[in-house]
Amino acid sequence: MTVQQVTIDVPEKVLLAEKMDTNAFGRELRVLAAVKMYELGRLTSGRAAELAGMSRVEFLLALAHYNVFPFASELEELEAEYA
Repeated sequence: MTVQQVTIDVPEKVLLAEKMDTNAFGRELRVLAAVKMYELGRLTSGRAAELAGMSRVEFLLALAHYNVFPFASELEELEAEYA
């Protein structure tokens, strides 16, 4: 798997407010980005899990922590099919 690095600037005050070091904050951002992109339908659960740095099962289980239903797109498809 080829990996690209993305760099973002984070104000030190944000890190202090979050009480996190840069590595922990970076990991949290990866998970949050993966969850949101999955929620918006921009990434599959497998790709989102890769972005988050975890297995697909771990990612699907972690969605509950962010109040995201793991099978929303599948449910919408079924609702549309049987409506």
